[in-house]
Amino acid sequence: MAKRAVDFAVALLGLIFLAPVLIVVAVLVFIQDWRSPFYIAPRVGRGGRLFQMLKFRTMVVGADRSGVNSTSSNDSRITPLGQFLRRSKLDELPQLGNVLLGDLSLVGPRPNVPAGVAVYTDAERRLLSVRPGITDLASIVFADEGEILGGQADPDRAYDELIRPWKSRLGLFYVERRSLLLDIRLIWLTLLAVVSRPRALTAVAVVLTNQGAPPELVAIAGRTATLEPTLPPGAIPSVY
Repeated sequence: MAKRAVDFAVALLGLIFLAPVLIVVAVLVFIQDWRSPFYIAPRVGRGGRLFQMLKFRTMVVGADRSGVNSTSSNDSRITPLGQFLRRSKLDELPQLGNVLLGDLSLVGPRPNVPAGVAVYTDAERRLLSVRPGITDLASIVFADEGEILGGQADPDRAYDELIRPWKSRLGLFYVERRSLLLDIRLIWLTLLAVVSRPRALTAVAVVLTNQGAPPELVAIAGRTATLEPTLPPGAIPSVY
């Protein structure tokens, strides 16, 4: 109840104080092609419940019908303005509305598309036991997901092999260790990552170490280890 109260209060205040920014961004996205500035997409929330997640549109209209779920930094579907919005995380601001509605929390595992949830392992399905969030450990560690997938012939396969196992482990670790204090730290580190990504990654590694995370997870979070397809697609090792 305390987490939900904090979510509601922060989201409400955020929408009020950020209203000028939201309006300016919406207008800029709209005038680039005179289409809706918002992208509304189905995501799977707590308990497997489907909800509509709101974002500022960063791609051309109809990009979601291409059949490709993972997005590289050089994806031709991303608009020039969309590149900036993605780097600055401004495209995520409308999700404060989802927080008000109770679909999202400020902090929690990022919600997945229905097709992604359909192939979850038994371990990954534990991610659905909590309310998904706007940011989490994986959001900070893999903020450069587009760059990782850049140049990959099959972005979806590369995501499954290079990113998904670690992102799921980070999400599951959060589920096991979640607390209001950890949420506050992750909100701060998300803001820090916009200013200095290296400092944010170092701080995430420290948080994981203090929380008893396994060394290999700490190494990936701090990017002192190289991302390699060492596991079959979708294989999730133990969280511990």
